[in-house]
Amino acid sequence: MSTAQSLELCFWRKIGRYASRIGRALIQKALWLYYAAQRPQTPIWAKATIYAALGYFVLPLDIIPDLIPGAGYVDDLGLLTGSVVTVAAHINAEVREQASARLADWFGSESE
Repeated sequence: MSTAQSLELCFWRKIGRYASRIGRALIQKALWLYYAAQRPQTPIWAKATIYAALGYFVLPLDIIPDLIPGAGYVDDLGLLTGSVVTVAAHINAEVREQASARLADWFGSESE
């Protein structure tokens, strides 16, 4: 299994297991990055930024451990937000729609 496949598997496992605890905003940013990395048009430098951020997100070793209630995902949110800002030009409407569809599957629509 390649490193990218391993990261992808860890990504989906973590989101599936902790989605309700992580929350919609953090999951949304992670999905924007994930789907942007899947686009062939996304340049290698942006993909490297995305994979580094998603790798940090899925790895159990954090600056602030994820198991700390209320604060455990603050570092993840900051890193993912910074990565979204860095690669924002590659997060297009299609990427946002894919993420919104997945979020609706997991959390329901925002209007519910």
